[in-house]
Amino acid sequence: MTLAEINSFDRATFTAALGHLFEHSPWVAAETWDKRPFRGAGDLLAKLCATMLAAPAPRQLALIQAHPDLAGRLAREKRLTSDSNQEQASAGLDRLAVAELAEFQRLNAAYRGKFGFPFVICARLNAKSAILAAMQSRLTNDPATEHAAALTEIGKIAGLRLEDLLKA
Repeated sequence: MTLAEINSFDRATFTAALGHLFEHSPWVAAETWDKRPFRGAGDLLAKLCATMLAAPAPRQLALIQAHPDLAGRLAREKRLTSDSNQEQASAGLDRLAVAELAEFQRLNAAYRGKFGFPFVICARLNAKSAILAAMQSRLTNDPATEHAAALTEIGKIAGLRLEDLLKA
């Protein structure tokens, strides 16, 4: 897919093509469509992220909550989106030892218990040891800091997904 094609799409086609960039949240693409034309991939990503960041806090929270736990139940049940499945596998989260899985489960539960949403990190940019360290470290943050961190990571995830889309 090319940027010229993306710029020519009607809203429905644009949303269908880019809606997966933000986990189970095609509204980000739908609400960015009218910001065309996009001058490049970076401009497109910046405008998508601006839409995400301009959304009301409850909508942002729903976007964060749409993300699966890392190495969580959905992964074990093979019910992740294809994007999430590939991203978690790239960090080795599909090949955890029993003790590692237990640690992910413990940290996922602690994180959700404290913040009310899943821990979000761009798995493709991190190894499992770095993810575990980030989970432990970020548990000390306040909710506002973690909300912002999750949105930053979601932007990174969307950027990599967009790169993949433009290469295809």
